[in-house]
Amino acid sequence: MRIVVAALPLVLFAATFCFGLGLILPIAVFESFIFFSETPSLVDILAGLWHEGDVAIAAIVGLFSVAFPAAKLVVLHMAAYHPGRTHWVERVGILSKWSMADVLVVALAIFAAKTSGLASAATQAGIWFYAAATLLSAAAALILTNRARIDR
Repeated sequence: MRIVVAALPLVLFAATFCFGLGLILPIAVFESFIFFSETPSLVDILAGLWHEGDVAIAAIVGLFSVAFPAAKLVVLHMAAYHPGRTHWVERVGILSKWSMADVLVVALAIFAAKTSGLASAATQAGIWFYAAATLLSAAAALILTNRARIDR
């Protein structure tokens, strides 16, 4: 167990790094006809929604895609380096339930594009980094929860 706890800083760093890359790297490539291709990142999608006037959707996507995962990472870092705050990890559990929602939405969009025949689509690095950040932060939360149980 000590080895797993010792890996916690590395897991948290990797989760934070992957989260950042997941936000700025393209999440999918959509090609329609022969000449048109788009490779939006999550940040590009949020900006596009905002500029198109879909402020409510942009706010919801931003909340679940950026704000909640970022808050979870902050709580995990605080709990990791301030052991008295480990109980915060249990309170942030509600955010974890929504962590993979974006990955699911992108997968559905790619599926819809492929089956409609109007465009072809494929995943890009951003979605994989975002998924990795989600899984790594879940692993960090598990390590912290187990460490808190051992310390009691």
